[in-house]
Amino acid sequence: MTAPLEHLSRKGRVDRFFIGGEWREPSGTATSDVINPATEKVMTRFPLGNGEDVDAAVSAARLAFATWSRTKPEHRASLLDRLHALLEARSELLAQCLTLEMGAAIGYARTAQVPLAIAHVKTARDVLTSFTFVEQRGHTAVTHEPVGVCGLITPWNWPLYQITAKVAPALAAGCTLVLKPSELSPLSALLFAEAIEEAGFPAGVFNLVNGDGLCVGAALASHANVDMISITGSTRAGIAVAQAAAPTVKRVAQELGGKSPNVILPDADLDRAISLGTAAAFRNLGQSCSAPTRMIVPRAQLAEIESIAERAADEIVVGDPLAETTTHGAIANRAQFDRIQTMIGIGISEGAKLVTGGQGRPGGMNAGLYVKPTIFSEVRTGMRIAQEEIFGPVLCIIPYETVEEAVTFANDTVYGLGAHVQGGDMDRAKDVASRIRAGQVHLNYPAWDPHAPFGGFKQSGNGREYGLEGMLEYLEVKSILGYF
Repeated sequence: MTAPLEHLSRKGRVDRFFIGGEWREPSGTATSDVINPATEKVMTRFPLGNGEDVDAAVSAARLAFATWSRTKPEHRASLLDRLHALLEARSELLAQCLTLEMGAAIGYARTAQVPLAIAHVKTARDVLTSFTFVEQRGHTAVTHEPVGVCGLITPWNWPLYQITAKVAPALAAGCTLVLKPSELSPLSALLFAEAIEEAGFPAGVFNLVNGDGLCVGAALASHANVDMISITGSTRAGIAVAQAAAPTVKRVAQELGGKSPNVILPDADLDRAISLGTAAAFRNLGQSCSAPTRMIVPRAQLAEIESIAERAADEIVVGDPLAETTTHGAIANRAQFDRIQTMIGIGISEGAKLVTGGQGRPGGMNAGLYVKPTIFSEVRTGMRIAQEEIFGPVLCIIPYETVEEAVTFANDTVYGLGAHVQGGDMDRAKDVASRIRAGQVHLNYPAWDPHAPFGGFKQSGNGREYGLEGMLEYLEVKSILGYF
């Protein structure tokens, strides 16, 4: 079966939480709608959790931690292998689900949203099997032990991808957890919970409570029996979580907003650098915290760059997410659609040059959360469209006179998550990369690497995900003197 809502409804999952190894009814009566962004119609309703649900999930996780934290790494690896296989087997069901609940084009869901998410499970398993949990330093043993019960808060833009990026390394480390997915994309999390159950993870190791940030998110962040909170979301949400977590002095990991630069050096291959850079800025309709939406380019080549970028944008097919020919579907929710429209209007009012796109839906579309891929040029670094995270398919081309100025522009933001540098002289490209204050820099569009640690400088957050560093976030360091 590849109809996700029918699948979940038939199994009675939509109105349940997964707590202590059981599909339980919520304790409250609050509900919310799941909206199909392609049609703006309600698909189903689902329950919102409350403090009682969080207490039950945390208690289940605490009870399971005593045993799960002491399991052998080989056992945890075998369960991750099973989970990986189950997700692979259900990849089409998951892709269809992501298309329905957050508007991703089905082709993109199949080739990016789902397979990259599943890769996090394999990566965590591989890191686990090669990790040294006890190392000798003289007569001291330095050990790594699971941090405890973790509250994981994930966003709507990469729903499954961000779940696996947190859950898999937490489980690998020996932690137990409570997951709160975004209330705007809850269905893929229910499918993931099914896979966890069928993989055979012990009761209470993984728990799922749907709900909003103000209630369930805040309850997790402030809970005295939660040892760590990890959030991917806006900087505003990250600040709120950190404030709620502070009184209990729990560990807080935050992957937050971004306004990533793409520095095009004068010797870059312009056709490749600009066309791929435009595609990267518009991936997932720009709804990626690390999307390189500030293209910083040599002023002397500006006219040519504008032309190449416009051609690249013209190749984008915005339409029905379920159509095989669609490359870009609908914006995930109404609030984000409205923000994108507002920010495009601000860019026009600020005097930026509109190369292509603009406000409103693409031609011929009268319903659905569809937007025009939009490119601004002659953008000054102080403009709001150059400083604020738009989270939509809006590319800002910022011209520079010297490479020093390009680096200054790249760092002229409160964010520091991702960055790109394009150039023919690799020594110079590496030097520029070393001067950009960001947690991850891509040189000349390399292949995605699930082992490359990912996280931010400045207001883009703290901590790292993916690979070895992703598992280290969920481990405490203990020294045992006289051990050897």
